[in-house]
Formats: sequence, structure tokens, C-alpha cells
Amino acid sequence: MKLFHLSDDPAIPRFEPRPSAYTAEPVVWAISDEKIANYLLPRDCPRVCFRAGTGTSAGDVDRFLGEGRAVIAIEEAWVQRLESGRLHRYAMPNDGFVLQDESAGYWVSHGAVDPLGVETLDDLPGAIAAEGVTLKVLPSLWDLHDGVRESSLVFSLIRMRNAGARG
Repeated sequence: MKLFHLSDDPAIPRFEPRPSAYTAEPVVWAISDEKIANYLLPRDCPRVCFRAGTGTSAGDVDRFLGEGRAVIAIEEAWVQRLESGRLHRYAMPNDGFVLQDESAGYWVSHGAVDPLGVETLDDLPGAIAAEGVTLKVLPSLWDLHDGVRESSLVFSLIRMRNAGARG
């Protein structure tokens, strides 16, 4: 397994732990290579991300995934920002990180971390596709959000506070 940190900043020499609403102590966040596609979008972009898990029903696979391995859905209003976006993918060492959330692929370190290297990503839709993930663009995410939330899929509902109003 590989760990990464995605940022708008192209020149971070060292990651220092920062306070988080999701942890009791300051941490450095990393994402596993398996779930990296969920973060290959502008930071504030609302998205519904899902894939099959060991307990996913065949009906949910047919209904939501079809032939795909994993899906990220965004709203039409975010397409231009996605297409013009640029991110910097920092390779992180595995040492010092502990699993925070298996479904989301989150790992945390309570100590400072020196990245192993950085790569600039100028084609975010292409980077998502390269991960074998289907990108869907919808007028609204809310119907999909509700359906996926009630399904047996493994999912992550990210930045939904920035989604358009429910219709």
C-alpha cells in the first residue's frame, strides 16, 4: 500500500500535525492509493464516491456500478473547476501512519512527516480515469447521495455542504 497527501501547495517540505475536528489530537492526514481518486478533485468540490465491498449486494452493484469498479459523481456546476484544477500529490512514507478510517482510506500520523516526493497533476479527470474510476456528472447529487447512503455499497459523501440545494 502507498500513502499520499493531496494539496494545492506545490512546495511543502514537511507536514506538521494540525488540529482536526475528526481527531482528538493534531495529525497529518494521508490517503491510501486504493482511495486516492476520491481526492483528485478541487478541495471543496462536493462528491459522492462509492464502490462495492464484501457485503455489497448484486442488486446494488447492478443499480449503481454496472460494469464499473468505482464511481465518483460531481455536479455539473463543478466541471469547469475540475477541468482547470491542479493538485500536487505528495508521496508519504508508511512509517508512523495508522489507519483512521478503512472505508475512506484515511491514515493519520501524530508526528511530523517529510514527504518522499511530489508530482503535479494538471489533468484531474485523466488522473481519476487512470485510477480506474468512473466520473459521473449530474445536475444534482442529492438523489444519488440518498440512494447510495441507503445501499450496501462502500461510500464516502464528501463536502456535501457545498452541493447545490435539494430540488
